[in-house]
Amino acid sequence: MKHLLKLMDLSQKEITQILNLADQLKFEKKNGIEHHLLKGKTLGMIFSKSSTRTRVSFEVGMYDLGGSALFLSSRDLQIGRGEPVEDTARVLSRYLDGIMIRTFAQKEVEDLAEYGSIPIINGLTDYCHPCQVLADLMTIREYKGACAGNKLCYIGDGNNMTNSLIVGGIKMGMEVSVACPKGYEPDAEIMAWAKENGKFTCTEDVMEAAKDADVLYTDVWASMGQESEAEARKKIFKNYQINAEVMKVADEKAMVLHCLPAHREEEITAEVFEAHAKEIFDEAENRLHAQKAVLVKCLGEK
Repeated sequence: MKHLLKLMDLSQKEITQILNLADQLKFEKKNGIEHHLLKGKTLGMIFSKSSTRTRVSFEVGMYDLGGSALFLSSRDLQIGRGEPVEDTARVLSRYLDGIMIRTFAQKEVEDLAEYGSIPIINGLTDYCHPCQVLADLMTIREYKGACAGNKLCYIGDGNNMTNSLIVGGIKMGMEVSVACPKGYEPDAEIMAWAKENGKFTCTEDVMEAAKDADVLYTDVWASMGQESEAEARKKIFKNYQINAEVMKVADEKAMVLHCLPAHREEEITAEVFEAHAKEIFDEAENRLHAQKAVLVKCLGEK
């Protein structure tokens, strides 16, 4: 695997291989078994958007794998002062073994891959969040035994998380339903692809989407970069919440996931969040293991 730019680029087999490796690496870490598969390798981490989980998990992941990671704020790079992405890509390719970037535009990630000569990993863009969804799929497998045959319901803004959940869920054999307000739907091309390749619905009706769901998922109503819209979005999304009423229409053994950070009493009630906290924080932990698997696949395999 050369890059991880978006889940659409990966086959079901490739996603399964990543998840299987993530399971193995998690088992080894829990049992104190060293796995220095990237000894001597260096990952550059470019952050145009701040992060807690992405930075810590990638930094610890590279350490666990025997390599090292460099934090590169866009404020400190020439890329933040007008240097073309293609020049940055070609320079950093001569210093590093791989780049993880967390930024706004998907094109910036694609350009790094096009002009650089080292693996590029998408840590998040406004278009998609593949690393998070790999951790989500890993968590679903842990709790449900498999992804295939389960119904995944997402409630909230049709954002980067939704786009990647749709792709990851469909590719792994899940039924996917999305509930979001009119005008806040996921990417149109991704929805068209999902309808052609699996069982997918998008509706304004939360209860319809959540009916018999095995996995319920939500995210904040206003993502990073949308702070100015936060108050307006509270009114628009006020009914798009995972709460006790929604849980009643889902499967009785439904699990709840959240990519964090969570705003209790907005997209999810505190009651539901705490009742499913183990699942949510297992999901957060799995960012580490899933991303280590991606690092090995991109930086360690020829």
